[in-house]
Amino acid sequence: PSDPAAMLSGIPGMDFSSLSPTARRELATVMSDEFCYCGCPHTLGACLKQHTGCRHAKRMARLSARMVSDGNPATEVIVSLSQYYAAFREPRAQFKVDDRMCTGSASAPVTVVEFSDFECPFCAKARPVLESFAKKNAQQVRFCYLPFPLSNHVNAIPAAQAALWARDQGKFWQMHDALFEHQENLKPDALPAIAKGLGLDGDKLAAVLKSDMYKQELEGFRNQGRAAGLTGTPSVYFNGRVVDLSFIQEELLTHSMEDEVEWRSNNNGWGAD
Repeated sequence: PSDPAAMLSGIPGMDFSSLSPTARRELATVMSDEFCYCGCPHTLGACLKQHTGCRHAKRMARLSARMVSDGNPATEVIVSLSQYYAAFREPRAQFKVDDRMCTGSASAPVTVVEFSDFECPFCAKARPVLESFAKKNAQQVRFCYLPFPLSNHVNAIPAAQAALWARDQGKFWQMHDALFEHQENLKPDALPAIAKGLGLDGDKLAAVLKSDMYKQELEGFRNQGRAAGLTGTPSVYFNGRVVDLSFIQEELLTHSMEDEVEWRSNNNGWGAD
C-alpha cells in the first residue's frame, strides 16, 4: 500500500501505533493482499472497516500484527495464515482420553489434548501457560493430558508410571504437578518420596516402578500420538487439530479456541459476516 498509515487507521477498536514503521508497512500489505476468512468477498482491511461487527477479522488482524511485530514479512504472514486456516479443513485426529486426566466441562465445545513428557524442559515451560489458559476457559475448554515419555529421557517412563499409578489413587493432577516441580530429579528411587509427600504409599509405588505395570498403557498413549503425527513434546491438539506451539502464548491459544468455537458452531465452517 502506498499509504500504510491510512490502511491501518480508522479501524474501530484496533490501534497499531505501537508497531515499528517496518512492521506497520508489512501489516498494511497483509491487510490489502489477504482476504478475510469470514466468508465476505473483501480484503482483511476492508472487512475491518466496513464490517465492524466481524470478530473473525479482528482475530486475524491481531494474529497478523503479532507476526509482523516478531519480524515476519507480509509474504510469510500470509502463508502462515493460509496454513493455519487450511488446518481446520484437514482430517482431525481422534483421541481416547481418560476422564481422570481431564479438567474442565465434559460438554465444552473444545477438547484440548496435550501430549507431554514429565522430563521434557519444553513441557515444563508450556505447563503454566496451558494450565492458566485451561483454567480461565473451563466452560469452553476440556483440557486432557496424555503422557508421551520420550525414549531419550531415561526417567520419563518411571515418572509416567508414577502419574498413572497416582491417577488410580485419585491424585493424578497432584502427582502431575509434583513431578514437574521436581523435574530435576525424577529417578525411580526419588519418586516414592514424592508420593509420600502427597499422602500416598511410597512403598507401593516403588514396587510398581520395579514392574512393567502401566507400560502397555503408556505405549497405547504413545501410539495415539504417533498416529496423529506427533513430532515432539509438548504437542497440543484442539478438537484433533494440531496447534503450533513454536511460541507458547496464552493470547494465541485463546485466538485458536475462539476460531474453533466458531468453526464448530457453524457446522465446520466460518460464520458469514
